[in-house]
Amino acid sequence: MTTGSPDQAERLTRPSVPALDAVLGVAFPVLDDGFVRVVDYMGHDGSVVQAARVSYGAGTKRVHEDRGLIRYLLRHAHTTPFEMCEITLHVRVPMDTWRQWIRHRTANVNEYSTRYSVAIDAAQRTPPAEWRRQSSDNRQGSAGFLESEQGRQLSAAEVKLQEMARQTYEARLAAGVAREQARKDLPLSTYTEAYWKVDLHNLLHFLQLRMDDHAQEEIRAYAARIGDEIVSKWVPIVWEAFNDYRRQALRLSRIEVDVLTALASSPERARAVAESLGLLKVNADGRLAPNRERRELEEKLRRLGFSVPWPS
Repeated sequence: MTTGSPDQAERLTRPSVPALDAVLGVAFPVLDDGFVRVVDYMGHDGSVVQAARVSYGAGTKRVHEDRGLIRYLLRHAHTTPFEMCEITLHVRVPMDTWRQWIRHRTANVNEYSTRYSVAIDAAQRTPPAEWRRQSSDNRQGSAGFLESEQGRQLSAAEVKLQEMARQTYEARLAAGVAREQARKDLPLSTYTEAYWKVDLHNLLHFLQLRMDDHAQEEIRAYAARIGDEIVSKWVPIVWEAFNDYRRQALRLSRIEVDVLTALASSPERARAVAESLGLLKVNADGRLAPNRERRELEEKLRRLGFSVPWPS
């Protein structure tokens, strides 16, 4: 830490990341008419290290030591140093996807106003082959796709619906209806735009949730762009650690640890432990009752190379 009078403190320069500067303002396309781009940023990998050490000294630590500290911080959930970095994104996103996005309340947001301005004349459309079926075991998820002919019919109907909604909206405006009221029947597929400023800690939390395979496909597309095209350039050491300790890591509950420990002895022992923990309850027909916690454990076992020690 620098000591002494203010005039003895070294002069600081604004952190700069050439790889991110090269794409500043570049619109990365998402979906059929959306995008995400960087407006501004503050800090970089070194800022996380600097905040953690509460030191402004330059050149006192080697790069590999900085990397080790960042990985330690992320591994042990020391989040405050990551809050020292911020980024402002300009996004163009369908309103239904934006509803999920805006639930992440740890950001500063300014959205395009359809009370003040005419709504953006663009709506997200689904290609015929991309109509997803409702998942049978996940109320908020999808699984598989509809048949191509049915998809073509749905896409054609979608175009008509969106065109009618837009024509109705514009007719209301032409008739003198207030913009705040004329907009009320616009579909959720209508694109909106916003500036979204967030610190690195909360951005990583957003990406962990929205890049996950269980997230809705549309918001996952935005999260992937932000992570792969922007964060990876902005803070490459943090990005590496995030993938190692968050995205690609496995989190085990106490129950899962107990089952895995028993599995090291024998499959029979693992089954007994799972049964004692309520994971193997049986229906009247003799089949295992649905259990989301058990299903998640089975996925983790397979990822670790183990055979599931009970009938799936």
